[in-house]
Amino acid sequence: MSTVTLTGWGRVAPSVAELASPADDNAAASLLRGAGPKIARGLGRSYNNAAQCADGMVISSARLNRILELDAATGQATCEAGVSLEQLMVAGLPHGWFVPVSPGTRQVTIGGAIAADVHGKNHHVAGSFARHVLSLDLVLPDGELRTLTPRQDDERQENAGLFWATAGGMGLTGFIVRATVQLKQVSTARLRVDTVRTADIDETMAVLSEHDHRFGYTVAWCDSLARGGSTGRSVITSGDFAEVGDLPGPERDRPFDFQPRARAGLPPGFPPGLINRHTVALANEAWYRKAPRSRTGELQTIGQFFHPLDGIRNWNRVYGPGGFRQYQYVLPFGAEAAVRRSAELVSAARAPSFVTVLKRFGPGDAGLLSFPMAGWTLALDFPARTPGLGELLDALDALVVAEGGRVYLAKDSRVPAAVFAQMYPRLAEFRKVRAEIDGRGVLASDLSRRLGI
Repeated sequence: MSTVTLTGWGRVAPSVAELASPADDNAAASLLRGAGPKIARGLGRSYNNAAQCADGMVISSARLNRILELDAATGQATCEAGVSLEQLMVAGLPHGWFVPVSPGTRQVTIGGAIAADVHGKNHHVAGSFARHVLSLDLVLPDGELRTLTPRQDDERQENAGLFWATAGGMGLTGFIVRATVQLKQVSTARLRVDTVRTADIDETMAVLSEHDHRFGYTVAWCDSLARGGSTGRSVITSGDFAEVGDLPGPERDRPFDFQPRARAGLPPGFPPGLINRHTVALANEAWYRKAPRSRTGELQTIGQFFHPLDGIRNWNRVYGPGGFRQYQYVLPFGAEAAVRRSAELVSAARAPSFVTVLKRFGPGDAGLLSFPMAGWTLALDFPARTPGLGELLDALDALVVAEGGRVYLAKDSRVPAAVFAQMYPRLAEFRKVRAEIDGRGVLASDLSRRLGI
């Protein structure tokens, strides 16, 4: 055990805690039964302080990193909580299995994927990660080990309720030690991708809507600084896994070739101020102009399509020592005017976001604090020191609340508790579950303290 200073991936709001890394269930249970507040931590890819516990203990899943079983016939994988999505890809792809849902990085643990109920470019057809979890083993705050399933016909119905509190519950119900996940069958490790360049936010939403019916994966990169009639102009990429016959001849003998290594890294002392409205405007213009107006059937690797930023280790350093804040909302279908208004607010504020992503969600799952619901989701990255950023995000909060939307708990770093409560109508249910299983208040994170979860 050691004393460490931790941040999330956004590198804001550091705090000091004791760090422990249990090697098995019993060690995790012993830690939870001890005195003081505690929270779980995987690979630290939450953008905020969801996996921090100031003056308490952070329990890492780093030593729980084994794939215990992978059935090549059914695609069911039983993993310890510290197994990363990359590990699961490396193990599954040779047998024709891919993770059912992949966020924008493969450096996420199984435990973290469940705790944040992560989503990807295929939410409109596959939902979020918890939908594909067959069971999980959770160490409760009193040290009890319980196996949970999502089925309401479970012999102990409270287990299904606790499962859906854990899915999206940001580690506040217990410490996940294992899970069994149903993987997705694929024919190759390449994707056939169509690219379309759109002129404005209305065309962007129209193309995304149409592509939802044609592709399993789709996403739009948006130019956040475009103005006037070009506001919301985007580059949309949509695709599906390729068949063996789609590959060039020499590659057909190795259809599952997967090279996950990062290509480069950034130095720790990256200069501040590099990401600003001027450099991002130039980068956005170049990225938009580089994209083809229309291209079909391009073969891309998993890294190119799903995880382009994973090609650069520690890419978060590019924002300098001040770090960055990611803001992600979901607004229900029917709120297209509000999506348009949000793009106008960001453009008018001249707030620099290069990684600006718009997608469509399908129906959400039963998670009490799970983020996705049917609608539009927009994610933005801003340098934390951007002038006027607080006022812009407050304005976006007001828009989101007015339209019955919400922000993503794995990325929020500043929403006030009262505003958060308006966004999550099932918060009272979640608090009730927590009170029943954690009467001592063992589980707490810097995030949960701020939001009063």
